[in-house]
Amino acid sequence: MQNNLQTEIAVAYIWAVVDLAGTIFVCAAGYLLGAIPTGYLLGRAKGIDLRKVGSGNIGATNAMRVLGKPVGAVVLVVDALKGYLACTVVTGLILDLLGFGRAYAEHYKILAGVAAVLGHSFSCWLRFRGGKGVATGAGVFLALAPGATAVAIVTWAVVFAVSRYVSVASMTAAVALAIAVWLGTTSTLLRLVTVAVAVLVIVRHRSNIARLLAGTEHRFSSDNPAQAKQQ
Repeated sequence: MQNNLQTEIAVAYIWAVVDLAGTIFVCAAGYLLGAIPTGYLLGRAKGIDLRKVGSGNIGATNAMRVLGKPVGAVVLVVDALKGYLACTVVTGLILDLLGFGRAYAEHYKILAGVAAVLGHSFSCWLRFRGGKGVATGAGVFLALAPGATAVAIVTWAVVFAVSRYVSVASMTAAVALAIAVWLGTTSTLLRLVTVAVAVLVIVRHRSNIARLLAGTEHRFSSDNPAQAKQQ
């Protein structure tokens, strides 16, 4: 009886260690993938430091204004892919490496997604500065909650079409995503993470909020590069 108890304790301890290792690996891999500064790298390839022009942001909006629509589109897609791949390919590889079944995947996917958004927003390669997390977050939730993500994308498109404010559309979409996830899933962890990501997106837009309140936020116009200085 005692030997069986000791064996059970030993097995539980081993699984706890493996689980901790999985958490560390997933978070580290997700963060490092998210931390790749797509906009900054494409800007530097053209001899431009996005941190010093336009809004100073390395995301797709500033890249589109400063570097042009094609480059901005690439930044948008790649930044979204960082989040999506962190939750799918990266998590899958680590689970396979550790010998975990895919039944354990959900919380690892969520952790990888959060790490990717944090990596994008606070990149270790840019002295912990980065983008606002919208595109990477969209990629994350496309993997975690595709239905809710569709709601957020439609919300973004409608608000942007009406207001022409990228910042307002992004913040509204983040809130819509949190509501859609809260209503459409039973996962408490995913619900809480979605709310946290929405708060992060809004906080990262605090300078835009200040300009909106002051009436100095400019509407999006890719044909007028001078507006980038205010975005």
